[in-house]
Amino acid sequence: MRIVVVGATGNVGTALLRRLAAARLAGEGRAGEGLEVVGVARRLPDARVAPYDVATWHAIDVGDPSAVAELRAVLHGADAVVHLAWALQPTHDIPAQRRTDVDGQAHVLEAAVGAGVPHVVVASSVGAYRPVTPDGKRTPVDETWPATGIPTATYSRHKAEDETALDAFEAAHPHLTVTRLRPGLVFQRGAAAELRGLFLGHLVPMRIVRWVRWAVLPLPYPFVFQAVHADDLADAYWRVVDQRAGGAFNVAASPVLTPPRIARVLGMRGAVRIPLRLLRSVVTLTWRLRLQPTDAGWIDIAAGVPVMRTDRARSVLGWEARHTAEEALGELVAGFADGASVPASGPLRG
Repeated sequence: MRIVVVGATGNVGTALLRRLAAARLAGEGRAGEGLEVVGVARRLPDARVAPYDVATWHAIDVGDPSAVAELRAVLHGADAVVHLAWALQPTHDIPAQRRTDVDGQAHVLEAAVGAGVPHVVVASSVGAYRPVTPDGKRTPVDETWPATGIPTATYSRHKAEDETALDAFEAAHPHLTVTRLRPGLVFQRGAAAELRGLFLGHLVPMRIVRWVRWAVLPLPYPFVFQAVHADDLADAYWRVVDQRAGGAFNVAASPVLTPPRIARVLGMRGAVRIPLRLLRSVVTLTWRLRLQPTDAGWIDIAAGVPVMRTDRARSVLGWEARHTAEEALGELVAGFADGASVPASGPLRG
């Protein structure tokens, strides 16, 4: 079995390479020890270092129009392509994000058809879903909940646009197996430096988590997060590819992360409720002043996304999370405290 992973050096891609390396070593699945892994990234990693040494590598910018021909050549003979490439930054340059997020997926899909790849797996997100009703009820939803996005959030709009494109792609190519995974927040220790840069900016020291433990956590109580450890999400990707399972899969661990639970994992004295509008105003002002890189769309996502049911991943894939959501967040927090990074990877280097 030949698997091509596009965007293989980031948070999820690095975990997936670890899972594929373990599968090859153990002779798991349909491929057994014959599993061949190909990595695609804009910035190549140090391929002498695990888990990047499991793959052969190609440097391709998926957002570039020339990427279609380059990807088609790399995808030739592949049994599956897993598309993980995504741009969360720069939030001040939406066309640059769209180039990777939307155009990049279109290029991968076009190349997959041209290369005759029978299975296409795409990273979607809980952020693709339509927001909850105005009364704020968080009744858990399955994969049939509309993936039409949150209009005020660029990330959500792009994920929803990609979901719509996947619907059209499936209809146009019924002979292909198309899979989309919709995880919650994805945490692991090695992603600490990357996530700090993406969401907090480099003006905020990573070890700030050591300094806030005397404080309370100010968050709006509509905030509800679902999370999953990167290794557990990687296992879901592996199962999808090995079983050639199609359709959509929600992927998240228990419990749901509420402000009090987040405060407890951070070692803080508790959580205090603040108005959603106040936090949104503060985030917007600091973002416009370029003091931090996160725009208010992320506030709308945190306050609006539904809670996902994960029954389908469990019943169809036989998937179970080995880490709780609190354990996954705790590992990331420990990575912040220790200044953890992955020097061999461009994105995870921070």
